[in-house]
Amino acid sequence: MTTYDERASLSDLTTTAERIRRSVESVIEGKPEVVRLSLTVLLAEGHLLIEDVPGVGKTMLAKALARSIDCSVRRIQFTPDLLPSDITGVSIFDQQRKEFEFKPGAIFAQIVIGDEINRASPKTQSALLESMEERQVTIDGESYELPDPFMVVATQNPVEMEGTYPLPEAQRDRFMARVSIGYPSPQAELQMLDVHGGVSPLDDMQPVAHAHEIVKLVEAVRSVHVAEAVRRYAVDLVAATRNHPDLRLGASPRATLHLLRAAKASAALAGRDFALPDDVQSLAVAVLAHRLLPTAQAQLNRRTSEQVVTDIVQRTPVPTSGPRGTGGMPPMPPMPPADYGRPQPGARRL
Repeated sequence: MTTYDERASLSDLTTTAERIRRSVESVIEGKPEVVRLSLTVLLAEGHLLIEDVPGVGKTMLAKALARSIDCSVRRIQFTPDLLPSDITGVSIFDQQRKEFEFKPGAIFAQIVIGDEINRASPKTQSALLESMEERQVTIDGESYELPDPFMVVATQNPVEMEGTYPLPEAQRDRFMARVSIGYPSPQAELQMLDVHGGVSPLDDMQPVAHAHEIVKLVEAVRSVHVAEAVRRYAVDLVAATRNHPDLRLGASPRATLHLLRAAKASAALAGRDFALPDDVQSLAVAVLAHRLLPTAQAQLNRRTSEQVVTDIVQRTPVPTSGPRGTGGMPPMPPMPPADYGRPQPGARRL
């Protein structure tokens, strides 16, 4: 039974998410599914990877999402000469006090925009691993807790483009979802010329939500019910990637956790306090595809990871409905089609 407080939380969530959605869509025209996925990742405590060719609005999407929320924002332009200490920070010796003082890097913000992340060296890319997974940074044996909420929104160009370094598997696995914006429709592109022709719409953007609101909404998403059958369905989808003949690397257990968290956020955005197999299905490609490595034969056949995930979704049996508490799905009205690592004890907050 849903309590009054839970209903109020979900109502606040949908209202706040709608404000953020309208704010972002005032800048990103004709891509409602991309904006919705960005909100889903934000409320699921994940990180978003935006991959596409130059000029389609990757950085614009990241900036619009950041400016729609009244929180601290830092932008990092990844270049080949960027150092790990530029991201995490460095300890500097204070001559007057005769002791080392920690100078925080750009990662100490609630929303961090990593622009063209695959233009930096793998050494610099690895500086994000601890912060994205454990929400902390360790420098000279001292652990510093990152602010809450914390989200990394990174953009990257396709790896075939000149001057890029492919992200290692461990780095890709820490992003909850990957999205490609794609080219706009002729109507959306014409509207973009009217809106962006004179001044940048980012200049007039004002925050429509506060950071403390996002924290409360994240807590509401955590309370979304997931039936055992839906959890098993998510496990079956991920397990199928590990045995597929077209893949040499399947999805990790972290991918299962991310898929379940994203499904809960998707259900909350739809105004439901329970997740459905539809939520899992709709997010499977975005959450799983970027973690998979196709075999050489699959690459020769031009078979992509997205196609493999779509095939797995079509072949995996969907759980049937049943009363809540029996392991099946809870009854639903007609609708359209384990935690992150936390800072270790003794971590210091700046």
